[in-house]
Order: sequence, then structure tokens, then C-alpha cells
Amino acid sequence: MDYKKSNAPLNTVTRDMIKLSEETGNVYETVCIIAKRANQIAVEMKHDLEKKLQEFASMNDNLEEISENREQIEISRYYEKLPKPVLIATQEYIDHKLVYRNLAKEKENNL
Repeated sequence: MDYKKSNAPLNTVTRDMIKLSEETGNVYETVCIIAKRANQIAVEMKHDLEKKLQEFASMNDNLEEISENREQIEISRYYEKLPKPVLIATQEYIDHKLVYRNLAKEKENNL
């Protein structure tokens, strides 16, 4: 996933939770949906960052030798400037890019 292409804001935005929860009809369900997606995004971002930084990992575990790699710092700064996972997940929810299911409601409807 390309996080930079997300149109999520870079800073915190106050949202009307009642308006956000119109689709599900429940504020807590909406928050849960956004939180689960934010966790998925955070894990994915962490995995991507670790994969990129693994290239710079030295095979020597010498505590005395600590070197700063310019490229490593650039990668870290890039990830620091990205929108937070919760903001990305909220924007995906607002843009109707999230697909979710409520199994409890599906079971009720089938009975």
C-alpha cells in the first residue's frame, strides 16, 4: 500500500462521530471498524519499515561501533511524516473504501 497517496490529513481532525456512525447505526461499532483497520495498517507500515531498515543492518553486534547511515535516517523521516494509521483508516471509512461484516447481525438475519 502506498501511504503517501492517501488523502488523509497529517494532523488530528475533530470528527462528528454521530455523522460517521450513520452507516452502521452504532458509534461503538464504527470506532471498532476504524480501530481494526488502523491496527492492520500499523502492522503493515511496521513490516515495510523493518524490511527497508533490514538492508542497513550490520552483521557486527559491536556496541562500540554505532554508525549513522544517511539513507536510514531518510527512511525513518519519511515514515515519521506519514499520516498516522488511525487517520488513514478513518479516511478510508469516510471514502467508503472499507469492507466490513458483522457476523452477529448476519446470524440474526438468517434465523
